[in-house]
Amino acid sequence: MTELTIPVDRRAPPIAPSACCPSVQFIYFDAGGGHRSAAVALHQIIGQRYPGWRVELVNLQELLRPVDPVVRLTRRRASSEAVYNGMLKRGWTYGSLPLLRGLQAGIRLRAAPIEAVLEAHWRRRPADLVVSLIPNFNGVLFRSLRRVHAEVPYVTIMTDIADQPPRFWQEDQDQFIICGSDKAAAQARARHYRPERIMQVSGMVLSPRFYQTAPIDRSAARRELSLDPDRPTALIMFGGNGSKRALTIVERLARLPFAVQSIVMCGHNRVLAAQLAATDRCRAIGFTDQVPHYMRLADFFIGKPGPGSISEALHLGLPVIIERNRRTMPQERYNAEWVAQHDVGLVIRDLRHVGEAVTSLYRDDRLQRFRRNALGLRNQALFEIPDRLAAIMDRSLRPLQG
Repeated sequence: MTELTIPVDRRAPPIAPSACCPSVQFIYFDAGGGHRSAAVALHQIIGQRYPGWRVELVNLQELLRPVDPVVRLTRRRASSEAVYNGMLKRGWTYGSLPLLRGLQAGIRLRAAPIEAVLEAHWRRRPADLVVSLIPNFNGVLFRSLRRVHAEVPYVTIMTDIADQPPRFWQEDQDQFIICGSDKAAAQARARHYRPERIMQVSGMVLSPRFYQTAPIDRSAARRELSLDPDRPTALIMFGGNGSKRALTIVERLARLPFAVQSIVMCGHNRVLAAQLAATDRCRAIGFTDQVPHYMRLADFFIGKPGPGSISEALHLGLPVIIERNRRTMPQERYNAEWVAQHDVGLVIRDLRHVGEAVTSLYRDDRLQRFRRNALGLRNQALFEIPDRLAAIMDRSLRPLQG
């Protein structure tokens, strides 16, 4: 993948931390793809805006393998992270709230050995700033860091639109929290975070590719995919592993009285791609880092209510059709409310009713109204967060310079 240089507003000069080459650790894991993606995106932009920083991406799953019960039970053939991702791939998300609470209880029960591993890590690899992009583990991360390096600032960047209390993103501890919505900031205030520790930005962290401004010939690009350049086009996406539910959606779209075509992002799901290969008015796309390109070819988005995919679609002006029901992950349920509040799409109880939703989308001026509202959000979080981190480091490191 070639590195992109993204135009940044240079009227505001970078905030220079007091230390000449500060060390920053970004803590992420691969339980779902959004945490790694946010860490990588921020790493790239920081490299352009603050080239003197030494940024290290730390995979928490790899750190905690010695105390992972699934690793022990399966003799290293699987991990807790792999089990979680397997559930997502198969759509086994009914009853996910009890599973979430069970995970949190397990972390509390295993806090002592987990924190011992983390303390050893902080001693081996100290940092001037620690940034977490993950939920559930912020308590053990914070406490272990404080025992070893009491003055190092700890920051949590929420990659969900809102918290799922208790102890999901926002712990009762004296740390910084970076939020991408009014709701998340209000939750932090309700948990009595100090006002100066709450930093609100304009949305979720997106890949730099979503900020490319090169013009695109949509008609020609659709023709290259054997799609009609003038026909309403849906982009269907369910994360990096795809979902067989895309088959149901394509089938429902085919029943509409007006012709709708689709681009289906299948990710690593080769079975799904093969099943869709011979389907009329549908183009299946395997795993790719060119999601922004395919989104630019579509008129609207259909998929699960994940914070990343919703934010990506809206940033490119795609109204969204998402569902909210018992299958929806607990931390994603508020996202449906957020979509309705901002008037940027439709929320339905089940994607089996997607045909009616698409018909409604094309009624009156609804599609264009949603599109205008989506483009009005102006998410610049990717560029705002590095300066927030610089301000935190500047404040914490300045006294050390004497």
